[in-house]
Amino acid sequence: MSDEPPRAAGRTAAPALLLGAALLLTGCGGQDKGAHAGASPAGGTEKLPQATTYTTLNDLPRDAAPSAKGDGTVVHPNDTVPVSAKPGAPAMAELPSTQLKGPTWVPVLESRPGWRRVLLPSRPNGVTGWIPDSGLKAARSTSAIKVDLGDRKLTLTRAGRKVGTWPVAVGAPKTPTPTGRTFLLASLAPEKPTYSPLILPVGAHSATLDTFGGGPGTVAFHGWPSKSVFGKAVTHGCVRVPAGALKQLSKVPLGTSVQITD
Repeated sequence: MSDEPPRAAGRTAAPALLLGAALLLTGCGGQDKGAHAGASPAGGTEKLPQATTYTTLNDLPRDAAPSAKGDGTVVHPNDTVPVSAKPGAPAMAELPSTQLKGPTWVPVLESRPGWRRVLLPSRPNGVTGWIPDSGLKAARSTSAIKVDLGDRKLTLTRAGRKVGTWPVAVGAPKTPTPTGRTFLLASLAPEKPTYSPLILPVGAHSATLDTFGGGPGTVAFHGWPSKSVFGKAVTHGCVRVPAGALKQLSKVPLGTSVQITD
């Protein structure tokens, strides 16, 4: 097991089409669907749904302990892997090796011999699945991100030490930021940024918006040009952060746990 997965800042900038769609969503989640064509399961004739931010996986179990803290273990599939509701059960979906044109890193919630239960980036929020342990690259992130919606603050820790706490803008009452355990899914760096030089989607979606700007309503961290929004509940569900916080978040490894609380 290596020490840490790749950091968001080390990602190659995404293509213009992908970034343009993300910008249309004010950072609240749309990206190019063409990046996620499904792969046929081995020996099958029908395609299984892909575990991406665009799909809904109702036949898989939900996270039973959304407030629990993991040990930071994250895994990356070298190739598309099957996802099952239980170890050894038939595959209900597939987890691709890439998400939003970058590598897939997902947090491990539970391990059994030969299997890992991971948090997935699909709807419903908190959906999980078991994937075979073979063909996975494992790492450990020492970082953790916490968003307190009540105080409207974001806290970043690394190796148990506080890196910083910042006031943030969170979802408005009609479009609240979803609570629970999620993770840093990807990093998008616009070549011509408008409101933010970096957009960091997470593996959670708006509970009130099925779509937004043509995308699936994915929640994201991003900057904002006006400081007046910080400390307020004014977004469509995304978390707007100050420049200093965004700079620190850019150093956080993909797959890192994000805990959002009331």
